[in-house]
Amino acid sequence: METKSAVLPPARGALTVAEPWGPVLPVAAHLRCRVVRQLTAEMVMLVGERVPLRRDRRRASCHVRQISMYVCHVVLQISLTDIGQAFGRDRTTVSHACNVVEDRRDDPAYDDFVSSVERVIISVFGAPGGREHE
Repeated sequence: METKSAVLPPARGALTVAEPWGPVLPVAAHLRCRVVRQLTAEMVMLVGERVPLRRDRRRASCHVRQISMYVCHVVLQISLTDIGQAFGRDRTTVSHACNVVEDRRDDPAYDDFVSSVERVIISVFGAPGGREHE
């Protein structure tokens, strides 16, 4: 006797998580952004003076946020809108952060640091489509 398993759609209003590297829902994007931000902040504390970040605390916090936004967009391929919601900012602010980080990557020490953050995030979440990020 053959049995069929019924697949029920998710309950209305239920939070679901997309398949890996499928469309990222805002809840999944928010959690990923939080992890990226925390890991970036921890890495900044580990490298200390070797990364050219501003000395005052407010500026350093801004740089951590910008790098986190950049990595969320470039590595995790989360939309600017979802990243903005996760960080409590507008999508244009996220776009600006990505441009700032990209411009600062001309500095070899900064580029090495951002590359190391990207590698850590890939090791945590994997690379989209199974390909490595450069």
